[in-house]
Formats: sequence, structure tokens, C-alpha cells
Amino acid sequence: MIDVDGYLAVLGVARPAAPTAEALWALHRAQVERVPYETLDNQLERPTGIGAVDSVDRILRGRGGYCFHLNGAFAALLTALGYDVSLHRAGVQDEVEDPEGPGGDHLALTVRLDGERWLVDTGLAGGMYEPLPLREGTYTQGPFTYGMASSVVVPGGWRFAHDPRGAFTAMVFAPEPVELSSFAAEHRRLSSSPDSGFVRVAQVQLRDAKGVDMLRGCVLRRIDAGGTDERIIDTAAEWYDVLAEVFHLDLTDVDAAARARLWQHVRSEHREWEAARQGAATL
Repeated sequence: MIDVDGYLAVLGVARPAAPTAEALWALHRAQVERVPYETLDNQLERPTGIGAVDSVDRILRGRGGYCFHLNGAFAALLTALGYDVSLHRAGVQDEVEDPEGPGGDHLALTVRLDGERWLVDTGLAGGMYEPLPLREGTYTQGPFTYGMASSVVVPGGWRFAHDPRGAFTAMVFAPEPVELSSFAAEHRRLSSSPDSGFVRVAQVQLRDAKGVDMLRGCVLRRIDAGGTDERIIDTAAEWYDVLAEVFHLDLTDVDAAARARLWQHVRSEHREWEAARQGAATL
């Protein structure tokens, strides 16, 4: 069983008396505001499992994770609070849907509440701030506009279209409920393969009502109604300060040698990124 009271304390939300829409919205907002999307354990070469208990324990230690951790933990919390939650095989995709359907590199959640189904997703890398109805249309949350449409490939599936300024284009998920354990193999690939972007690039994101903060390697961005503000983080001390102050990440369990290796990884990846960007600019 998960530590429900400890989890709620991290979120700063009182235990709801009943599984209401108001409570669900409050829980979703609190999770995306306080629990960051992050891949740092992959760069530290110490990936963890995605079992709900393990993922909740990560959150209680002041860490975040990516979709398998964040939505796996959130689904367990909602279930413990009495919500009707389903897990779904999903995939991040481009403008044209993959004819093979969702590849399983994302875990999506739906909740049935008051006779309607809602997409509930706290692991979309700076995406949704609140649940979205499974109804075709466009939806505005803060400075971002999202789209929801039926999948053109997966019968009964849905396609979430991110705001053009988002970190990805779209996410498609299948209607059938699945178990959290069905994502174990894909998690191993994403967290350990040298070809995985989750291994190559340190990524941290945190959503709030007015926008999103994004750290990709050494590049820190703030995207909100005023536009995009970007700056390069030049020193290890500043980079770790950003993790703590902007993203609320507790890395006190990372020793000095591991911190140095992580920073070296981040700087090396940034140099490669800069070289590629400069090369593209000269074409």
C-alpha cells in the first residue's frame, strides 16, 4: 500500500471527503505544480523501478520522474481516494499518427467521474494543468491551447494535441485498460539504452497556472503568456541551485562525485547541442 497521507502532504492537499471533481482538479494542479517531470536518475545511472509504491516513495523523498513514475503514482493515489481510474497504453507522436498506434512510451490515465471520462495526465512533460474531457474540441489552460480528437488509427482511442510551444506534438492512447507492469520493458529501454533521449539529455519540467519552466541540459526556459525567456546555465553551482529553487528537487542523496559526473554529462551534451545548432545555422 502507498503512503496516502504522506503523498497528500507533499501535494499540500487535505484528504478529500469524497472523490469529487473539485478534489480531482485540486490534486491534479498540485501534482504538476509540486512534483517535477525529470530524468536525472537515468543520467546518474541509477534508474529505479516503476511500481506504484516505489514511485510514491520517490515523491516522498523530494523527487519526480517521468510518465511511468508520475502517472503510476498518481493513479495509485486516486484509486486509494476512491476514484475510478484506468491506465492506458499511449505514445508521443508527430503531426501524422503512427499507423502502428501508440508505442507504449507513455502511460496515460483516464478517470470516470459523474458520467463522463476525463484524461488525467501529470506526466506529459509540462503539458496539462487540469484534466481534459474526452470530447473533441480545443481547450485553453493558462497561456496554452490543447486539442482533443478521436484517433484516426486506433478504434476508440484518443489524440491529445499539445500547444505549438510544447515539448512534443501529440500523444495518442488506446482505450483498453492495462496494468502498470506492462510498461516495464519500455521503461528499461528508456532508462538504460544509450540511444534513449531520456538517457542522453537531462530534462526537468514543472507546470503552473501561468506557464511552464523547462530545463534541457544547460538551457533553462520559461514559457508563459509573455513569450519565451531562455538562458544558459554556465556553472555547476548555478545548475544545482536551479534544480532546487525552480524545480523543488532534493538531491541531497547525491554525493559530490556523482554531482560532478552529472554536471560533466550535462556540459558534454550541451556542447554537442551547440555544435549541431551552429552547424544547422550555416547551412
